Amino acid sequence: MLDEFKDNAIVDKVGGRFKLSTLIQKRLVALNRGARPLVELSTKDHMKVVVAEILQDKIYLDTEGEVAVVADDTPDADAGPTLDDL
Repeated sequence: MLDEFKDNAIVDKVGGRFKLSTLIQKRLVALNRGARPLVELSTKDHMKVVVAEILQDKIYLDTEGEVAVVADDTPDADAGPTLDDL
């Protein structure tokens, strides 16, 4: 288990455990499909990349449940599958 999950800060930042799970899952799918990481890390571990993106306020779930990038405030086409894909 990553140390970031031992503290509730990441859960509170996202808005709950369900939203955190959804955000992580969708972003992992996007990274596995070739999306570019939004943070610079010296690891290939996608879980660590997603956690860093969340903690650095790079990504969040929008009101429609899609992964959104903070920089442009719109759902990123590379951020994950649409609800139709699920």
